[in-house]
Parts: sequence; structure tokens; C-alpha cells
Amino acid sequence: MVVDDQAMVREGVAVLLGLQPDIVVVADVSDGGQAVTAAREHDPDVILMDIRLPVIDGLEATRRILDVPPGRRRPRVIMLTTFELDEYIFEALRAGASGFLLKGASAADLAQAVRVVAAGESLLSPSVTRRLIEEFSARPAPRTPSGTVVSALTARETEVLTLIAGGLSNAEIASRLVVAEETVKTHVGRIFTKLGLRDRAQAVIAAYEAGLVVPRT
Repeated sequence: MVVDDQAMVREGVAVLLGLQPDIVVVADVSDGGQAVTAAREHDPDVILMDIRLPVIDGLEATRRILDVPPGRRRPRVIMLTTFELDEYIFEALRAGASGFLLKGASAADLAQAVRVVAAGESLLSPSVTRRLIEEFSARPAPRTPSGTVVSALTARETEVLTLIAGGLSNAEIASRLVVAEETVKTHVGRIFTKLGLRDRAQAVIAAYEAGLVVPRT
């Protein structure tokens, strides 16, 4: 589903994605209120959501769309932005967004972004990751890791979460821990389930907020 108040952008994105053999655009709407209604009606896998929208902005629309009863599938949200370092990046990730995409992205990048997020991965560029680190660097870091997170995870799962926050892929974590990549995937799945996380973007935030990783200044 595509959500943008600019008809040219919205319709252009919908057309480009509709040309892909593995992607179906089920709806395109122009404001946040319509987005919430359409998400419930069409149950899309991925939503491309503009941050600045009339009626309800993209952040609040994302919160409402992702606030579903336990056990019900949540869509994944990619925030559309004109500038990569948008002032609302951190707040959008907290709201549950799985990543960001520039409105000027190519058709190939647009389609690949949808596929990546639909597969359960996050879409964070290096500059967005740096912004997150800067945000946490400006805060007093906990002296010790959060007991809630540590008690919920095994020692190995805590180690994996820490490496995720360091930006390592599953393959890189497997190499670091000298285990099979499938084993790492199992650990990641359990971490997400235990901590109620949707994707790696939220895992990074959880690790920093728990004090498992201290940002370098």
C-alpha cells in the first residue's frame, strides 16, 4: 500500500511497483486517516508511508496501524522521506517503522526495499544508523545492562543481540561466534519473540536502551 498526499508521487510509486511480477499494490491513499482504514481493509504486507501527511501524520498513522491485537499479523512500514536525515527518523523507528526510503529512489531500489522489508529485514542506510548512534550518544548511558532484557535472554542470545546492534549480519555473527548461520537465525527469532521486536531496527534500539551497547562518541 502506498500513502502520500502528493498525487504524482503516490501514483508514480504505485505504477512502478505494479510493474514488478512479484508485487501487487492493493491500495494508494492520500492521508493518514485513510491509511489506517485501508490497512485494516486490505491487510497489506508492506506500507510505504510518507512522514508528513494531512489529517493524521505518518508517525501517528504508523502507530495506529501497528497497534493490533496479539496474534494478528502486522504489516511492515517503510517511511518515505525527501531527506534521509529527516528530523523524525528516531521517532518513526520507535513507532515501529522498519526503515526509510528516499522519494527519489530508483524503481529498482524501490522494489528491492519492499522485498527486503517484506522478508523481515530492516532498511537502514549507514547515515540513518549514524543518526541513531548520535541520538543515544547524547543520552546518559546506563551503568549496567537492563535487568529486564538480560533476564529475558540467554547468555548466547544477549551476545547475538549485542552483535546485531553492532551492525553485523547473520553471516557475520555466525563467523564471529563460530556457529552455523541457521543457528544464528534461530537465536534472532527467539530474541524477537522474547522482547516483542518486529525487526533488526527495533533490536538495535532495544540493545542501546538496555545498555548492552555503549555508543562511541
